[in-house]
Amino acid sequence: MVILAPVTSDDLAAEMLTLLGMAADAVAVAMGGQGEWGLFEGGDHAAQYHHDRTADRAALAVLESADVAVLSEESGLRGGRVVGRVVVVVDPIDGSTNASRRLPWWSTALCAVDETGPWVAVVHDHDTGVRFHAVRGAGAFRTVPGGAPERVVRPDTPPLAGAVVSLAGWPPRHYGWAQFRAYGSLALELCAVADGRLDGHVQFVTDEVAAWDYLAGALVCAEAGALVADAFGRDLLDLDHAARRTPVAAGNGDLLSALLAARRDADESSSEV
Repeated sequence: MVILAPVTSDDLAAEMLTLLGMAADAVAVAMGGQGEWGLFEGGDHAAQYHHDRTADRAALAVLESADVAVLSEESGLRGGRVVGRVVVVVDPIDGSTNASRRLPWWSTALCAVDETGPWVAVVHDHDTGVRFHAVRGAGAFRTVPGGAPERVVRPDTPPLAGAVVSLAGWPPRHYGWAQFRAYGSLALELCAVADGRLDGHVQFVTDEVAAWDYLAGALVCAEAGALVADAFGRDLLDLDHAARRTPVAAGNGDLLSALLAARRDADESSSEV
């Protein structure tokens, strides 16, 4: 069981935001010099991309200089003792396949978690350089390269019939949305729900994403006024490296209810086949 440290100071939040930003910067620099974008062939890292390992090393070099534990997709729980410490949950590259094919939708996602839950988050878009960050109780922000942080507030959300949603996996039928997209980086998709570029997101695959995929984006959503829930009603916060969830996101409660109903229907349809 992970017992996390209480954190209440605004100064500590600012320090953590700086740390997460430095880790994202380190990954960006490392990716600028990355030469190999394919999968490892054989050995202990056969299921990993070369750039995932490079990004992980870059992020860890920053994070392990601080008094935090680290839960990384690529290297597991690091930092020894976790009792009484903040845990930084990191996906060094969210959208690894996109990155390997030089498609533009891939990011680094980091979320610091304390005893209350997700506390400080950073999502860095490596193609555009746009960075989202959020601090629990203090709002969500979007920063373009060379610009100042601008507050993210979720705009009005249309009903399902007018909604543009992103999907992971393929639903058994059309559930009535206006249009859909499939991007491949959940952290960025959740940020797009937060700022209104997307109205919702549904995972039509079951339990294939982990905390590092969604915690940072979910905090951005929460602070912007959007909603994220597990399709099966479970708590999204689980720091077991093996834990998986099925997130659904929406700009408001009405659309979230509609998308959750669609996801449940899809699950029932697949069980009848």
